[in-house]
Amino acid sequence: MFVDQVKIDVKAGNGGNGMVAFRREKYVPNGGPAGGDGGRGGNVIFKVDSGMNTLMDFRYHRKFKAKNGGNGANKSMTGRSAEDLVIPVPEGTTVTNTETGQVIGDLTKPDQELVVAKAGRGGRGNIHFASPTNPAPEIAENGEPGQEISLSLELKVLADVGLVGFPSAGKSTLLSVITSAKPKIAGYHFTTLVPNLGMVRLDDGRDFAVADLPGLVEGASNGVGLGFQFLRHVERTRVILHLVDMSGVEGRDPFEDYLAINKELSQYDERILNRPQIIVATKMDLPDSEANLADFKQKLAKQAQTGQTVPEIFPISSVTHTGLTDLIRKTADLLDTTSLADMEEPEDTTKSYDYEPADTSDFKISYDKEYESWVISGDKIERLFKMTDTEHDQSMLRFARQMHGMGIDDALRKAGAKDGDTVSILDFSFTYVE
Repeated sequence: MFVDQVKIDVKAGNGGNGMVAFRREKYVPNGGPAGGDGGRGGNVIFKVDSGMNTLMDFRYHRKFKAKNGGNGANKSMTGRSAEDLVIPVPEGTTVTNTETGQVIGDLTKPDQELVVAKAGRGGRGNIHFASPTNPAPEIAENGEPGQEISLSLELKVLADVGLVGFPSAGKSTLLSVITSAKPKIAGYHFTTLVPNLGMVRLDDGRDFAVADLPGLVEGASNGVGLGFQFLRHVERTRVILHLVDMSGVEGRDPFEDYLAINKELSQYDERILNRPQIIVATKMDLPDSEANLADFKQKLAKQAQTGQTVPEIFPISSVTHTGLTDLIRKTADLLDTTSLADMEEPEDTTKSYDYEPADTSDFKISYDKEYESWVISGDKIERLFKMTDTEHDQSMLRFARQMHGMGIDDALRKAGAKDGDTVSILDFSFTYVE
């Protein structure tokens, strides 16, 4: 099954917790703090696997979580760092933050990597909190939480050449005779339900990838027919082969078909028409094709007189193989001189990106009427709380100082908090004291 759009959730590993411990050795009185640091959690990394050509693997597996780091130990021993979770994705995968719509990565090169969720660092053990005034601190940090994010993955087929045209214009047949691909071919519309890929190899050593894209119809750019689902795949192609059925067996005007398809491409993305296009006049082995081709050329010539650039026409027959050699050579020549410069190249996001949380404020204060409690929320303060070891009084006093330094005490007072009110942060509650 061909799958080219999925949504998944990823969670990087938390850092390991730091430890509160003291040296207890014979002949070493008052040995001092000896709690080790926690290890780093595992990152979540996407890596391009050239052997994949679909996002099918993500259809039934949509939650990915890296392992947490190991906790610190006695004798100042640091916990084990977790291994990164490496997830293979096909070439041409675009990664988007589902919540913000921000494109955070475009994976188009073999073995390219992108860190999509950064792991939390390990918490510090009590050896880091010793001071002349507190030589035996009972303070340690919990590990930093790993990033958690919802992602949209969109696959855009990587092909040098895209075959476009109305249904039954002969795209699948052409692909089958110029490559080793075996697409389904039948005499009815929408035989092709997914993009098919094939490689063309010339005698001079050149080669290029061809994508047979499902047939477009009028209104495809607005969601009509199957074409809308696959228009995105045209974005990656450098040369467009526009197949036009010249037989007229369905009573259609070939020139009107040509104009209709170009209109749909331009409405989807007007820059697509800036790249080289070849008109491939198909089914020239049928009786009325020559007359229809002559009429098509006359209408195209009138269009050229208005100053518009018109593509070159190559008449072919996939059945008799007439004209295929010239078409393939012309296509290869165009590819040698064409790049995707007309399209906006995505920025290089190899290895990592900076994830900005949706809530950028340090904290927010609200009142929960149901539980009659003041609620403190916000990415920064919640992260600090998660890194606080609530089992030790000194750690809680340190967190109280952090809240005071952030101005939370004053903010609660201004919001109307009174002595004895309940204040909650995440699943922890305490009493407000003026």
